[in-house]
Amino acid sequence: MLSMVIDSISSFMYSKLLVIMLIGTGVYFTIRTRFPQVRLFRSACKAVMEKPDDEDAVSSFQALMVSTASRVGTGNIVGVSSAICIGGFGAVFWMWVIAIIGSASAFVESTLAQIYKKKGEDGTCYGGPAYYIEAALQCRPLAIAFCIAMIATYAFGFNMLASYNLQSTFAGFSFYHADVTPWIIGGILAILTGWCLLGGGSRIVKVTSTLVPVMGVAYIVVALIVVVINIRYIPGVFATIFREAFDFQAIFGAFAGSAMMQGIRRGLYSNEAGIGSAPNAAASANVSHPVKQGLVQMLSVFIDTLLLCTATAMMCMSSGVAPSEALQGAPWVQAALQESLGTFGPVFITVSMVLFAFTTLLGNCFYCDNLLTYIHKKQPGKRFMAGFRVVCALVVFVGAGMEMSMLWNISDVLMGVMAIINIPVILILSNTAMKALKDYERQLKMGMNPVFKSKDIGMKEKLDCWK
Repeated sequence: MLSMVIDSISSFMYSKLLVIMLIGTGVYFTIRTRFPQVRLFRSACKAVMEKPDDEDAVSSFQALMVSTASRVGTGNIVGVSSAICIGGFGAVFWMWVIAIIGSASAFVESTLAQIYKKKGEDGTCYGGPAYYIEAALQCRPLAIAFCIAMIATYAFGFNMLASYNLQSTFAGFSFYHADVTPWIIGGILAILTGWCLLGGGSRIVKVTSTLVPVMGVAYIVVALIVVVINIRYIPGVFATIFREAFDFQAIFGAFAGSAMMQGIRRGLYSNEAGIGSAPNAAASANVSHPVKQGLVQMLSVFIDTLLLCTATAMMCMSSGVAPSEALQGAPWVQAALQESLGTFGPVFITVSMVLFAFTTLLGNCFYCDNLLTYIHKKQPGKRFMAGFRVVCALVVFVGAGMEMSMLWNISDVLMGVMAIINIPVILILSNTAMKALKDYERQLKMGMNPVFKSKDIGMKEKLDCWK
């Protein structure tokens, strides 16, 4: 009964409400910012390599890796596979659309997070949607509601799903027993996650900033090898993607299983553009101008969807193994790589899933630390945080043994609630982000390294930074 209710809510959200909100907002910001995805791409690449003035401060690159750690995860493998197996090849096109136009939304929300960020007693910076909601809209209850929604999404929904996705990759091995193995793998993962979390946020940043680049590069290299092996099939793959993407009879006849709905769902799950998650990491970066980090976080969307998700799609669709609902998730990816690379393929996917899931879990929990600080109006006590992190580890254990469809629907609904709160807010506050963008570009044209001061754009709100 509960599963049916959650499925109905999810279908309503992604067939009507969120389709309009996500695509409409992304197009609006893309036009209003004059296509920063193309126009300012070089500036984004330059900004990511800048070092902070304080050696101990979180760099732009480190903040990018934390947000990417959450974005780049099991969704890049299992999410893409499920979208194609249910919605067909056309789902890939709609994932691209959500990434390209959604990157403008990611730019705006991360720029706002930088502008309204707070500075702690130790000099570190923190912030996110909760802080710009309260500072600019003077509505703390709405900010708390967003925090609760995000904690539920990341500490529970996403982490349970990541745990399940990881253990499911072992299903093809001879030692796997459906009644026992998921719980054993979940237990091991829970212990490792708990150990890392109890080390605090600094350990999370260190671990993710090390693993994410290695993980991403290795995955793309293998995907390119598979594509080269099957290069003769690639033109046909692209033709099928575009043909099925615009099969409007299928889209409007059975929207729940259509390419559009599956592409939007899994694209949003993977890149998180507009839902308000990445700004929490973006606010921690030490940069000279808020727009710099907005541009950097825009890159994270590209890395996630246009590189890693496309890599998964291409190596699977070019393998000759036909997708089906029975193969959705890790099994189709493993079968595709086994067809191209032999026994190495399934082993590589399993290792990738372990790393992807682990970095996802850590990145998700990093977000929750800042949210709890906001709700408590101060850093929660060590005993409370230790208890919360133990609960997070237990959730990882429970998720490993739950049903896949139930976990996907829970995650989709919780993520949708975040978007429903965050998107109207960034639309209301977008004028501030636009003024910051104009200030940034003005200084660039003058040959300067842009430095932001709130008075330069006429801000009257009291800010911790940018005075």
